[in-house]
Amino acid sequence: MESLDEIVLTGLTVFGRHGVFEHERRDGQEFTIDLRLRMSLAQAAASDDVVDTVHYGELAEKVAAVVAGEPVNLIEALAERIAAVGLEDRRVQDVVVTVHKPHAPIPLNFADVAVIVHRRRTPDALEDTIR
Repeated sequence: MESLDEIVLTGLTVFGRHGVFEHERRDGQEFTIDLRLRMSLAQAAASDDVVDTVHYGELAEKVAAVVAGEPVNLIEALAERIAAVGLEDRRVQDVVVTVHKPHAPIPLNFADVAVIVHRRRTPDALEDTIR
């Protein structure tokens, strides 16, 4: 089995309107996204062609559209939506998404609140890729 490499996008900051409180939906706030895709990059390294990898610029735009898009109550749900974007490319085997909410409505001093989800391509999806 071929070893897995990584494409990492960190610190993507996008304005969104997610949260359980009405003022979070109304006023919105910035969310910061970190994304780690695991896949083989051997073909891309050999060909030196962007079609053989995940185009991280396009990936960033898709993730930004999710964050700026339809509001959700929980950043857990937002992270799940972003993970689905990361797994859209069938070459990606698993994804780790961190959604940071540094301006969460917590009446205490804190640096950050984040949710991290780990999602792996299911065996059924792998079989579909092979067919």
